[in-house]
Amino acid sequence: MFSFIRKYAETINGAEIYPVISLTIFVLLFCAMLFYAWKLSSKTVEESINLPLED
Repeated sequence: MFSFIRKYAETINGAEIYPVISLTIFVLLFCAMLFYAWKLSSKTVEESINLPLED
């Protein structure tokens, strides 16, 4: 099954750019989430930590 997909993908012109684009989007999204988590205030983090313990 995978060999069929590989052979089909090799015949498509410009198909080699899609893995690069998807990796770039993933890395940018991952960095944005890290930046967001780093910039959270300690009050927001404490509220999130205690949220499951509240009634």
